[in-house]
Amino acid sequence: MKRCDWARNDLAIHYHDTEWGSPLHNDRGLFEFLILEGAQAGLSWDTILAKRDNYRKAFDNFDAAKVARYSDAKCAKLLADPGIVRNRLKIASAVRNANAFLSVQKEFGTFDAYIWSFVDGKPIVNKWKSHSDVPAKTDVSDAISKDLKKRGFNFVGSTIMYAFMQATGMVNDHLTSCFRYRELK
Repeated sequence: MKRCDWARNDLAIHYHDTEWGSPLHNDRGLFEFLILEGAQAGLSWDTILAKRDNYRKAFDNFDAAKVARYSDAKCAKLLADPGIVRNRLKIASAVRNANAFLSVQKEFGTFDAYIWSFVDGKPIVNKWKSHSDVPAKTDVSDAISKDLKKRGFNFVGSTIMYAFMQATGMVNDHLTSCFRYRELK
């Protein structure tokens, strides 16, 4: 089977083949990717994939309401957890983003309704032939980033938000030669 160039190891291949680019419409999953994409900033996605199960345990299975209530003591405990990226700013960002996430849910009913409105509720389907054709950000990711920042989120720059869009299927960036491109089209 032909797949996207970046899926090179067992963990990445499994993620690529089963998850990446599949439209995701549940708030817990969207919150998970929001936190994981922010944690990935400056690191490889393979690093985050390898720590993903640890993140689920450390962050109460990405229950935004629980994460929003994390105390300084809980954050200190997370900073000592070798199973996640131990970065004070990224951990504080997860708590801040959980609170902003809950505000968005309150305003829009679901985070899903809010975030998918940027793409009119359906994935943008691109036609990339080479990984080098895929942009790092777009006008849509710029708009999402700007709006999220206005709502109090951080670690949500345009490049991070484009990766979020790819991960959650808001955009189909599988190469046209990849078997998943046709499955998701």
